[in-house]
Amino acid sequence: MRYTLAVLAILVMVSAQGMAADLRKLSLDDTSSIGIAIETDSRVKIEGEGSIRITTKHPTTVCIGEVNGLDIEDAALIYKAMVKSDLEGGAYLEMLVQIGEEQYFSKGMNDPIMGKSDWRLLQTPFIFQVGQNPGKVLLNIVINGRGIVWIDDVVLSETPLK
Repeated sequence: MRYTLAVLAILVMVSAQGMAADLRKLSLDDTSSIGIAIETDSRVKIEGEGSIRITTKHPTTVCIGEVNGLDIEDAALIYKAMVKSDLEGGAYLEMLVQIGEEQYFSKGMNDPIMGKSDWRLLQTPFIFQVGQNPGKVLLNIVINGRGIVWIDDVVLSETPLK
């Protein structure tokens, strides 16, 4: 707490003295400056009308969806998706889970998709003990690199622990 107050005091002093200097200004006049494009790809898909195609120039995390109102405890929640890539780097699934006021995560880093790859099933589990129940679940794909990732056929499933 004392450290936080000291940092705030320094920031206020520097701002008040006009010593802050802008290092760089990012132009957001068009979306190409962000370095990421998300679109539906009706030609490359596993099921349905299309997949989601993510093209990125930088490592990024993209939220694929949010799920609320699950009644699950004493079970594993498994986030699965079919993923295809043409990357310099890799990608994996990430699930963020809110239980009460706390947020937890599960990252499928043990089996990422890498480089140029055909469709593969990726998954990551989250274990709920008795008395735990999610308020909100965010389903992400984390891209560590640059290139293209397609994601399709996203499924949440429940597996009892006993």
